[in-house]
Amino acid sequence: MSGTAVVLIILVLLVLVVLGVVLSRRRRSAQLQQHFGPEYERSVATTGDRRAAEAELAERRQRREEFDIKDLRPEERDRFRDSWNEIQRGFVDDPRRSLHSADLFVAEVMRARGYPVDDDFDRRADDLSVDHPRVVQHYREARQVRDAGGEVDTERQRTAITSYRSLINALLGDDDRTEHDGARRDDRADARQSDARPSDARPSDARPTDDGRAADADGVAPGRHALRDDEPGTTGTDPKGTHNPRTEEHTR
Repeated sequence: MSGTAVVLIILVLLVLVVLGVVLSRRRRSAQLQQHFGPEYERSVATTGDRRAAEAELAERRQRREEFDIKDLRPEERDRFRDSWNEIQRGFVDDPRRSLHSADLFVAEVMRARGYPVDDDFDRRADDLSVDHPRVVQHYREARQVRDAGGEVDTERQRTAITSYRSLINALLGDDDRTEHDGARRDDRADARQSDARPSDARPSDARPTDDGRAADADGVAPGRHALRDDEPGTTGTDPKGTHNPRTEEHTR
């Protein structure tokens, strides 16, 4: 065999090796992107390097395989649901306290499922992103609102409590949960409809809270904390400037 033929064979083999590596990386990228969804794009944007982001996501998945994650028993799930409903009811009277309770409650459910919770928040969020990549970003956003304390308005606080609810539903394994964005739009629509109803009206699927106000189907009462400052129903006058006692009663 001539030297030229040997060189050509070596070049062909090198091309095949390089092509195999490229195809393997593309397949790995596609798998990570499909699995992590929005979390994949967030990691790429955070690191500024796709290869570094994929290595970090692969490390998360490998770490997750070391956990002994278990399903909750029916009685545990019911107990956690009751506790969560109690936290949601408390949002009406004290949104800040409710958000702090929700954040601690997430760690409690994670511990019961088998996730490590002794690490910092970022590590816990990364661990959750492997199993719940569609809701973990809302968990991060809710944590930011919680840490902001009283510097955010009640609309953002209400959005944060629904973000916690999305993650709680995922951790409890509720099959009837909806996408968070859709739930958020429904929550805002419910708040606007509540503002438009007279104060003595109650929807057919509402249930009373401890103070007598009606709660929505998710347990968050749409009282004064569901109103935005720029929405109708936040003042005691009608569009003509006259006093409207019914609207004033609703906003108190």
